[in-house]
Amino acid sequence: MKLIYRIGYYLGGFSIGLVILAFFLNGKKASCSYGPESRVLKNINLKRVAYSNETENFMSTYKIDTIAVNYILHKGDVVFSKSDTKSKPCKTYHIEGVLNDNDAALLVENCENKATLKTITWIVD
Repeated sequence: MKLIYRIGYYLGGFSIGLVILAFFLNGKKASCSYGPESRVLKNINLKRVAYSNETENFMSTYKIDTIAVNYILHKGDVVFSKSDTKSKPCKTYHIEGVLNDNDAALLVENCENKATLKTITWIVD
């Protein structure tokens, strides 16, 4: 069999497979959270998020909405060098994102049943 026919059969089968996958996965909440950062954020968002008194005071002082904080918890960057991933029973993660056009850092204590937002601080360059 000529090489061009092999490539044609391969591309034809690959295309059919993509169409079938698109048909079956359309509308599903399928996610590919294989990286460590996305697994941490997914794990935090599966739990009930509680806010410490310090965090609530910070949010009321700077008029920060919980929607903006939840956006960081979904799309933020986990900084593992500043996180304590070995502590027991709760691991502590440093998550960075943008709040009200300013860079902010969230300190989240991730326990087995709930995640507690301990502090929010502004990042000054």
